[in-house]
Amino acid sequence: MTTSSPSAGQSASASASVSLADAPMRQARNSAAFWAATGRSRGHEVVRRRGFLAVDGGERAGLRILVQEPDLDPGEVAELSELAHRAAGPVNVEDPFGSTDLSHLGMRNWQMPVMLRLPGPVAEPALDVIRVQRPEDLRTAERIVIEGFELAGFEPYRPGELFPMALIGQPGVDVFVALHDGAAAGACVSVVDDGVGSHYWVATSTAFRSRGVGRAVMLGALAHLADLPVTLTASKLGRPLYESLGYAVAAPSTWWASPRKD
Repeated sequence: MTTSSPSAGQSASASASVSLADAPMRQARNSAAFWAATGRSRGHEVVRRRGFLAVDGGERAGLRILVQEPDLDPGEVAELSELAHRAAGPVNVEDPFGSTDLSHLGMRNWQMPVMLRLPGPVAEPALDVIRVQRPEDLRTAERIVIEGFELAGFEPYRPGELFPMALIGQPGVDVFVALHDGAAAGACVSVVDDGVGSHYWVATSTAFRSRGVGRAVMLGALAHLADLPVTLTASKLGRPLYESLGYAVAAPSTWWASPRKD
């Protein structure tokens, strides 16, 4: 496990400027950085506007839209809507501000909390956690995330489609794998952008549920972020774990997605 951290100047600047009120904006920016890096590594189209960032992954990966401002103007909403209408695959929109009404698109929506952890000590994980560097370990992380999040769009499995090797070469992006008795059991992605960290795709293999794997992989990923404020968006099941790790709820984030197919 690695415990390296960003420079003191970077962390001091970030920690001084991030509060619970700032967390939705910082989560918006970090999510955009992560999905732009993902889009670049996959060779997907990335659309940048003042109010949103969109990554079009086609039929299998789908369209991901990250709302970047709480006050999208009518033109931005119209362009975002047009992207959603013509998407070949599933559509997912993340609005950390919960302020953009997309009900006209006929998508389902729900809310999850944006959470913030201020800089502070990080406990040692009870399991071994590795920072991924080898292609075979990245493929392992990829399979765990596809299984854990039930990403049916990525089946049948194509190695490197979700996590291309180029992803871990993107600035600020790291992938971690937790080992349970030597077997790969959990995975997550961490991203540092503009002095703030965040986490994505925190997943546990179904064979290792309820064995402390999620906590371990989070602690392993947090080790190199101890000097930084860190945000994330929590699921209902994940929130108690994140609260136990020092995260506090900042605000509700609204998510929109294509209707489920029967």
